[in-house]
Amino acid sequence: MKAAVVDRRGGVPEYRDVPDPRPAEGQAVLRVEAVAVENVDRAIVAGTHYTAAPFQAALPAVPCFDGVGRTVDGTLVGFGGLEPPQGALAEYVVVPEGHWAPIPEGIAPETAAALATAITGMSMKTAANLQSGETVLVQGATGVAGRLAVQTARLLGAGRVVATGRDAAALASLAELGAHAVIDTNMSDEDLVRAYRDAAGDGYDVVVDFLWGRPTRVLCQALTPESFAIGRPVRLVQVGEAAGEAFELPARALRTSGLEIYGAARNLMDGMADAYAQVVEWVRGGQLMIDVTTMPLRDIATAWQRTDLRGSRLVIVPDHSA
Repeated sequence: MKAAVVDRRGGVPEYRDVPDPRPAEGQAVLRVEAVAVENVDRAIVAGTHYTAAPFQAALPAVPCFDGVGRTVDGTLVGFGGLEPPQGALAEYVVVPEGHWAPIPEGIAPETAAALATAITGMSMKTAANLQSGETVLVQGATGVAGRLAVQTARLLGAGRVVATGRDAAALASLAELGAHAVIDTNMSDEDLVRAYRDAAGDGYDVVVDFLWGRPTRVLCQALTPESFAIGRPVRLVQVGEAAGEAFELPARALRTSGLEIYGAARNLMDGMADAYAQVVEWVRGGQLMIDVTTMPLRDIATAWQRTDLRGSRLVIVPDHSA
């Protein structure tokens, strides 16, 4: 069969022949239909993600660890549980029993492959307990997950949604998704502090943060009172680190700002079933739009290196007839 294979740290996947998968007891072969390529997959191949060690130790290996496929009876399922060197970017995969589940009817394989991206935005509910009418700030709203988070905030009943990013054209398009105000972070720290404060209205209640790094450092400065006043409580959900994995957080940014920081996985296991069901309902009803760009597995080298897919999730589709 054909698969995408990486043979060195940071390498570009190549379209190659590999042995057909052979299931052991308690495993099944699935025909792969669609695989979303996310930032975490690229980071694992680059060796920069904290979970990258097993993949790097198994090189040569096939990237991506989940996707959408079909069982032998044709049932469309989402699957996971793959371990290096096996990955999802292949025509077929061997999956342990219990590591696949049916995809709800009415959702195409390409869209189903990107559902996990949409679910990250639900962390504003599962981790931060967003309430109807509250104000949400989406840090990094021009990316795929950020655009979905803006829509999710609106669908969850946020009273005000503020979105940040560095792409002016992409920011301008966010109003139609539900953003009431946008902030271009490509400005000085002083101006950005002012922009955060000006856009806050009565104050931010929940921050969904895909950026970290410099924008979140400046946000913390903006949230910190400049007097002895006590700041409004703000629940920040840390989801990604597109702008940097670390920054210096002054003690006063927590002591008086009202800032509370949660990881996106907080309460996730308890809330995952409900979050998934809600996202599926929105997608099937056309209320939540997941923008995907599909490319065939045979073009994986070109697809992997694309940098023009702003706001669209890359989904690889094997060409089983090739």
